[in-house]
This record gives sequence, structure tokens and C-alpha cells, in this order.
Amino acid sequence: MANLEIATVGGGCFWGIEDLFHKLPGVKSAISGYMGGHVENVTYREVCTGLTGHAEVVQVTYDPDVITYPEILHYFWEIHNPVTLNRQGPDIGTQYRSAIFTHSPEQMEQAKESKEWAQQFFQHPIVTEITEATAFYPAEDYHQEYFSKNGGHGCHIRRPIGR
Repeated sequence: MANLEIATVGGGCFWGIEDLFHKLPGVKSAISGYMGGHVENVTYREVCTGLTGHAEVVQVTYDPDVITYPEILHYFWEIHNPVTLNRQGPDIGTQYRSAIFTHSPEQMEQAKESKEWAQQFFQHPIVTEITEATAFYPAEDYHQEYFSKNGGHGCHIRRPIGR
């Protein structure tokens, strides 16, 4: 069995980010949830108020022998807009902020390097926050694999950069 690793990112509504990460080779799971706030066992209704400090995130479990953490980050830069503060498309609020939550000092270093590298492809400054991961709270069941269960797609599109 592979030694799996975790990456946690936020880039707007988690439905679209989760759907796109599910499709990557080497990704074993992508779970919608909440991270970065000050309320324990938070719910969607609470996060939507913008008062809990949480971001909508996707926790990605992946096989590093198939896809590396830097490749996960590269994909992250391609599937959301990291230069809009607390907003992705029509979704506005701190819960929709662009964020990378790191799970080790190595991830922290790689995330910072990745952000510096990605900046060359954006006209405006990248506002993505990079912080250590805190408690992860999975979103309610109806949010998991939302697009595969309900059809549709979000505001997330893939814009290849640096290829």
C-alpha cells in the first residue's frame, strides 16, 4: 500500500475544487470541509456567516509516488483565481478566500516557493494565504461529491500555466 499524504487548499466554493481534484491521477480522495477558523465542529450554516474564520477547503489525500505536492500546488494555481481577495467568481466572503494550509515544514517551504513561482503568471499580486493546517471539519454529506451527484459545474476552470 502506498504511503499517502495530505494537502489542504481553499479556492472558493469547495464543490468545484473537489470535483477537479477527484479527476487527478494519484488522488485517492478529495473531501470538502472547513479549516482555519476558531469554532470547533463548525457547520456550513455557521461558516456562511463569515464569523467563524473558516475557509471552505478541500482536503486531498494523494499518492506522492504518482503526484507530488508541488504538482498538487501547480494544479491549484491553475484552477482558481489567486489574485481576488476573499472572492471566487460570484462567491464573496472570507470563507471563499484563497488559502494553502500546510501539514509539515516541507509543505510550508514548497507552498511559499510555489506561490513565488506562480506570481509570474498573474498581473496582480497573489493574495493566497499560506498557514499551518488547523483542525479540519468535513462538510456535511450533501456537500461531498456534489457535482457528481447533482450534475453541473462551478466557476472553477483550468487555465494551464507555465507549461
